[in-house]
Amino acid sequence: MSLPQTPSSGFSLDSRSIAYFSMEIALSPSLPTYSGGLGMLAGDTLRSAADTAAPMLAISLVHRRGYFRQHLDAVGQQTETDVPWSPEATLPSVSHLFSIQMQNREVLLRAWRFDVVGVTGHIVPVFLLDADVEGNDTWDRHLTDHLYGGDAYYRLCQETILGLGGIALLQSLGAKPEVFHMNEGHAALLTIGLLEAHLNGAPLLNATESDIEAVRRQCVFTTHTPVPAGHDQFGLDQMYQILGHDRAAAIDRTGCLHNGLMNMTYIALRFSRFVNGVAMQHGIVSQQMFPTYPVHAITNGVHAGTWLSTAFQNLFDTQSPAAEIPGWRTDNQYLRAAYGIDPATISATHREGKTRLLAAVATRTGQHFDPNVLTLGFARRVATYKRANLLFTDPARLVAIAEKISGLQILFAGKAHPADTAGKGLIRDVFAEAAHLNSSALKIVYLENYDWALGALLTQGVDVWVNTPRRPYEASGTSGMKAALNGVPSLSILDGWWIEGCAENTTGWAIEDGETEEVEADSLYSKLENSIAPMYANPAAWATMQRHCIALNGTFFNTHRMLGQYFTNSYFPKPVTQDAAPSPSSLSQTAEVVLA
Repeated sequence: MSLPQTPSSGFSLDSRSIAYFSMEIALSPSLPTYSGGLGMLAGDTLRSAADTAAPMLAISLVHRRGYFRQHLDAVGQQTETDVPWSPEATLPSVSHLFSIQMQNREVLLRAWRFDVVGVTGHIVPVFLLDADVEGNDTWDRHLTDHLYGGDAYYRLCQETILGLGGIALLQSLGAKPEVFHMNEGHAALLTIGLLEAHLNGAPLLNATESDIEAVRRQCVFTTHTPVPAGHDQFGLDQMYQILGHDRAAAIDRTGCLHNGLMNMTYIALRFSRFVNGVAMQHGIVSQQMFPTYPVHAITNGVHAGTWLSTAFQNLFDTQSPAAEIPGWRTDNQYLRAAYGIDPATISATHREGKTRLLAAVATRTGQHFDPNVLTLGFARRVATYKRANLLFTDPARLVAIAEKISGLQILFAGKAHPADTAGKGLIRDVFAEAAHLNSSALKIVYLENYDWALGALLTQGVDVWVNTPRRPYEASGTSGMKAALNGVPSLSILDGWWIEGCAENTTGWAIEDGETEEVEADSLYSKLENSIAPMYANPAAWATMQRHCIALNGTFFNTHRMLGQYFTNSYFPKPVTQDAAPSPSSLSQTAEVVLA
């Protein structure tokens, strides 16, 4: 993907009414500014904003040394190296420096600009904050180097730059958004920057509830984490040392501490007028986690123009009602045109993606997979709750199924955080199982360095997407949505988006809930042997399912639809009367009925 050019002179930020803040944003395969799902979601959101001419801009950090490149040895031991890049050689700079007060000193910042360009030429500018500025303390210059790097002190400094630095940048540019969207709690300190601006130089201790309400009217917050331990929190000593007494005392006084710690999620909750989870079930889980705040739900999506294979894009372009502006690219509901395409054509188009994937597997590993054999894909961040090894609960049974159905191929991929010892152990476990089980009937390969490009190959090329999280820890998940766009059904635990996307034997299969992992594994094996394999052996039935995946799930689980819901429900909601407004408890009860 080529990087966008600086827009022509006269481009103005005056009309940008929404400022989107995210610690990571996947902007281009060539830029290491993301780690995984959160960054991919952010990037897809902005690509849909550009396609639909949404009045948005975005703020993130430059991450000069990236997240990391994963290296795996012969037994699956993961090591990491930096992915350095030079914004000076890549992106235009905002022409002036600006600063924030942090750690009782001034920290100079600059910003680099990446333009997300939509299909009609609309631009969503993304500003990447950078502390590597001459004149800063040597330690400060490295604060925007590593995404999710360092210790808690380093992380709080980064989140201070994102929140307070982002507000300082917008002020220096003269931009005046009406809505500030915090994509996860990392950006929560922007609310303190807005409160300072609202007070116009008066001390924060002077802030009244009316002042806080003025900030709340501007802020919305999306939480992505259904596990309390996943929400960033910091010690009070770090809070005072990094933010200074006035800001720290204001955070304390406004009720943003939780269990004696500075909690970024509680800051975002306190200062936001709209809060949402990222799937219907996640909204319920989040409401239970934060019972004193109303939590809504807007289910995630993916950017169809990014994740549809080239072959499928070309196919759908021929179905478009408007040749000059392909309908599906600006309105993903036109993907319903799949129902006007012969299923055999859908299947043949997916086959192109499978051929490309298996060629890449051969190049990367020397392993040659058979394009006629059922191929499963499992790829995501490696964490213990995602249970990459559930497939190996009963190895003998897995081998027996592979032999019975004339072969089975499984592709794994995923990175463990450098500090996640247990996650790294899971990768080694998969390698060990592969070495033990690989045979003429069963082939298992773990692919190194799961990133944008590999994610596209996998979701466009496998036959079935497998997802086995421990409920209810999957907030949403988006890789299965990318697969569905390309005619790939899922075999998944009913959690996150799959509760909404699973039509049994139509868009995929549900792994039934169980009290033990053995029970859930039994369901996985049974579905594989008795439902999936027989349908795969029937090309006409399989092609019909592939078409359902695109026409049913592709038309809904996309960021065009998702962004529309944000505009309608979060950014600029229509006022409702008090009598008409449902209570948070009734919303939760309604969702529970729907999901039961």
